[in-house]
Amino acid sequence: MQASSDAALAGIKVLDLSRVLAGPWCTQILADLGADVVKIERPGSGDDTRHWGPPFLQTADGEDTDQASYFTACNRNKRSVTLDMARPEGQALLQRIAAEVDVVVENFKVGGLARYGLDYGSLKAANPRLIYCSVTGFGQNGPYAERAGYDLMVQALSGLMSVTGHADGKPGGGPLRVGVAVIDIFTGLYASNAILAALHARERTGEGQYIDTALLDVGMAVLANQAAGFLATGNSPMRAGNNHPSLAPYQDFATRDGQVLLAIGNDGQFSRFCNAIDRPEWARDERFATNTARVHHRSALLALMEPVLRERSTGEWITLLHDKAVPCGPINTIAQAFEDPQVRARGLRVELTRKAGDGIPQIGTVASPLRLSKTPVRYRGAPPALGQHTEEVLREWGLSEHDIEALRASGTV
Repeated sequence: MQASSDAALAGIKVLDLSRVLAGPWCTQILADLGADVVKIERPGSGDDTRHWGPPFLQTADGEDTDQASYFTACNRNKRSVTLDMARPEGQALLQRIAAEVDVVVENFKVGGLARYGLDYGSLKAANPRLIYCSVTGFGQNGPYAERAGYDLMVQALSGLMSVTGHADGKPGGGPLRVGVAVIDIFTGLYASNAILAALHARERTGEGQYIDTALLDVGMAVLANQAAGFLATGNSPMRAGNNHPSLAPYQDFATRDGQVLLAIGNDGQFSRFCNAIDRPEWARDERFATNTARVHHRSALLALMEPVLRERSTGEWITLLHDKAVPCGPINTIAQAFEDPQVRARGLRVELTRKAGDGIPQIGTVASPLRLSKTPVRYRGAPPALGQHTEEVLREWGLSEHDIEALRASGTV
């Protein structure tokens, strides 16, 4: 499991006290880049997501196990240690280890680790170089600071759901959550970026620092152009289905046998599209000649385009437009996406062998999108079984077999 010496984060030690998605997504990124990430889990139950199923991992015979696949999305390249931090022995051990690591990541409620002596103030005293990242729903201050935060709650509170889904009055209209827990994932990305920045700053100053990361902050930040539009005008953007508020045509269209996605982002692409379908006059029409005009006259443009798009199949449209620099593609299921030739060529499906002796020989994961030429991501280990590396890591931490056995007898590990 040790990273090679040429890994980007080789030699960096991370104590992962997080669970569910945002924190583990952050630490998986660090692990992919070569950090030694030790994940601390509750004895007997572990990370909540080990039980968030179906779907469940399967044995070599195709039988469901009791281990949910959710956990495997964000925990590869880590080592799992079971340790009860509610026990004094567990607290003492974690305090001892935190004095030697580079990074701690946790997502307990505000102040939740102080009673264990595992808060930043306590750990910093013994390790001034420590970088300590807290991930919470609402941050360390403010009227909501002590509330538990969940992705769905923040999607609603931040306004993201107000711009996701079909417009009111349309079939299926109403606010929708995004189909993936994007706030958690973006929070993990922001947290990992902050940690990398703190590591770089430590090279200059010799000192670590505290990082306060909140789902709500991230939820507001990733509103991106939608938030910028509101700040510029004072008008809240509303749901528009798959239409883009600032581009046209930039949406899905019904074809003869399904749907196709057009993502026309500039006037040149629109002109080439018009020529390809033998409607060059559309690009010269003052209502459609510029993107701004097309947005203002979207309804009129769609009334012309929709009948034409139904004349061909999805495959025929893709064949017609792909070599004319007109962004166009299918709307795939996830199964279809994994069969896409570009996805296959990029090696985005990775099968990892888990050596836990639990009857699960292979675990599929999605490849890291980080492609570094000199310090590439390595897949050193599958998402671990609960406590798979407890004894291995405890021995590395200097405990004897007698010490380990005593911790087991007390229920600490």
